[in-house]
Amino acid sequence: MENVIKQTLREKGISQKELAKQIGMSEVGLCKALNGSAKQSTIDKIADALGMESWQLKGQKYRKVLCEGELHIADIALACYILEDGTRVLSGRGMQVALRMVDTLEGEQTRTAGTRLSRYLAQDSLKPFIFKDKPLDHYTPIICSFNGKIIHGYEATILIDLCNAFLDARSEIKLSPRQAIIAKQCEIIIRATAKVGIIALVDEATGYQYEREHNELQKILAAYVSEEILKWQLTFSDEFYKEVFRLWNIPYIPKYIRIKPSFIGTITKEYIYDLLPKGVVDKIKQQTGKTESGNWKYKWHQSLTPNVGREHLIKQIHEVTTLMSISKTKAEFIHYFEMKYGKELELPLEFE
Repeated sequence: MENVIKQTLREKGISQKELAKQIGMSEVGLCKALNGSAKQSTIDKIADALGMESWQLKGQKYRKVLCEGELHIADIALACYILEDGTRVLSGRGMQVALRMVDTLEGEQTRTAGTRLSRYLAQDSLKPFIFKDKPLDHYTPIICSFNGKIIHGYEATILIDLCNAFLDARSEIKLSPRQAIIAKQCEIIIRATAKVGIIALVDEATGYQYEREHNELQKILAAYVSEEILKWQLTFSDEFYKEVFRLWNIPYIPKYIRIKPSFIGTITKEYIYDLLPKGVVDKIKQQTGKTESGNWKYKWHQSLTPNVGREHLIKQIHEVTTLMSISKTKAEFIHYFEMKYGKELELPLEFE
């Protein structure tokens, strides 16, 4: 990121001192941020000042996905994503399937065309409806990446824009047989999303959305956290601690192996437990309790259910151990961790 910023400053003829003043930082503070782990808020300010996107500033070739999921509309399943800047994205190929943009007519064997959507956007008969009150770049695809997979998609509301455009066209011009099939599907999607939308609005107006979230959280907690403290089992491998000691420059000797430095617990929470579903750690704390001396009565993993909670924890330990094992330095590990989990970390703790 530092190299990208310096190169951009040279190209724009802006000094580092001028940039620091523009974003409300001291020049020393900006240097420290560039040389260390700058917070996302600082990166956003720098990007705005330079007229860039945050993901470009980080030297990323593609925009970064934070979360992925599957959106169900009527009988349609659509892959969906949320980018690190909060943009909601739908899979381009998924949109084509949802809109019935196929290479053959209804009743024949269908085959999805990867470029079919862009071809419809370019049809002269549809352009007056598709681009009505919209700039020419409104339908520009978004290219992003998630766990090494390249995704071509569109901002989520574009699906609704396309549906409205096809329905407007159907009411004003004679559509081709293919266009008519798509318009019929657009009507199904609009009706389905309208139904979902009114339910969401009622939930928000009545406050039921919070009750719904609470109920879902309770289901997750029940799946992850056991009602009773379970018998201790070896969970964190020696390999995990060896890698932590190596990256944090702690001698792997009996003195520290037997009684681990206190901040090891903070590292374990931040890189392992905090990746469990929201609310699980708080529930574990509540159930585990502390002694009069302030120590936890049991190991946290003793509160996890064997089939769900413990399995997720072990998977997380293995993944993080692998990331540590391929990292030469602590900074490199943090970089890999943030890339995989999309989680911004504060400056790492030091061993004293």
